[in-house]
Amino acid sequence: MHESGEMYLETILRLSLRNEIVRSIDVAQAMGFSKPSISRAMKTLKENGYISINPDTGSITLLDKGKEVAEMIFERHQVLTQCLEYLGVPHDKAQDDACRIEHVISDESFQALKKHIKEYQGKK
Repeated sequence: MHESGEMYLETILRLSLRNEIVRSIDVAQAMGFSKPSISRAMKTLKENGYISINPDTGSITLLDKGKEVAEMIFERHQVLTQCLEYLGVPHDKAQDDACRIEHVISDESFQALKKHIKEYQGKK
């Protein structure tokens, strides 16, 4: 999956944690993209089995495959943000950098960082 697809799925997950219903317009507003761009992306995600869209309400639901990717990226974002903040990076910059790193970091490197953060938090 491309980085953009991961970003869309993560955004849908984040919105679904705050709102009962997530629609394309919500994703567009959250990401700062145009409605047509989001519509094309949602169509692709739907065709590839990552989401379903209720034809009556327009609500978007993550399917198992999409939820798995979204949760993985969301976890990476959180852990990477924590790591960067631990190193002294200001919160906003840590969030921005984590958003870029989360898509390219290897699973092996991510697991090592995650382990380190857990150990660090255990010593606090």
